[in-house]
Amino acid sequence: MTTVQSVIISIVEGLTEFLPVSSTAHMKITNPLIGVQIDSFEEMFEVVIQLAAILSVVTVYWKKFLNFKSAKFYIKLVLALLPAIVFGALLKKHIDAALSNLTFIACVMIGGGVLLLFVDKLFNKDEITDEEQITYPKALTIGCFQVLSIVLPGFSRSAATIVGGMSQKLTRSLAAEFSFFLAVPTMFAASAKSLLDLYKEHPAVLTDTSNLGTLAIGSVIAYVIALLSIKFFIGYLQKHGFRVFGIYRIILGSIVLALIFKGII
Repeated sequence: MTTVQSVIISIVEGLTEFLPVSSTAHMKITNPLIGVQIDSFEEMFEVVIQLAAILSVVTVYWKKFLNFKSAKFYIKLVLALLPAIVFGALLKKHIDAALSNLTFIACVMIGGGVLLLFVDKLFNKDEITDEEQITYPKALTIGCFQVLSIVLPGFSRSAATIVGGMSQKLTRSLAAEFSFFLAVPTMFAASAKSLLDLYKEHPAVLTDTSNLGTLAIGSVIAYVIALLSIKFFIGYLQKHGFRVFGIYRIILGSIVLALIFKGII
């Protein structure tokens, strides 16, 4: 992976991480278009820059994350994280295979897009407006929805958890915020596992200073761009909802399938 390629991938990640369009799908689609050769470092790079982007949540909501007097907030995140850990471990082979199948990802993009066309009408009884009103069972249920994004790469972790939140009568903006909160421990766990696996299988990759430099540059770029986009997304959701994201997903997924059919990617 060249420096230019890493910059492009990091920009794509930062722009799409908090949108319900699947940042993973966008990176997987971008890779062949810019000539990225998939190897162990590149796979780890994608996971770690996702964590870097998600750390912008801690920056924006630092009062919430650093309020150690409220143990309930952290318990909710742990409960919501558990389904992802369990199913991620049980279905690792399926997940790895799906992540390398661009046709599968494109189809999931389209399917998720169709869902987003109707989600505002399906879940329009928003009664919960504050994180403190989210009960432990509701947090666990939202975590179960997150599993969809794990077993169906391209569905979007953000989309899955926001839809899960809205199904539990959270407002669109609160569902998005809780999705952001949950992303932090989820990606910490994913990054730690990715780094550990890489250390076990290819330790030389982590000692290569050029790789570490590429990872550092990519992480900073993803973080800064995500920081700029996170508040835009919340504001947009409050006014417009999800329909435009559904249309975008269907169009992009269809284009990707056409490019695959023609042998371009």
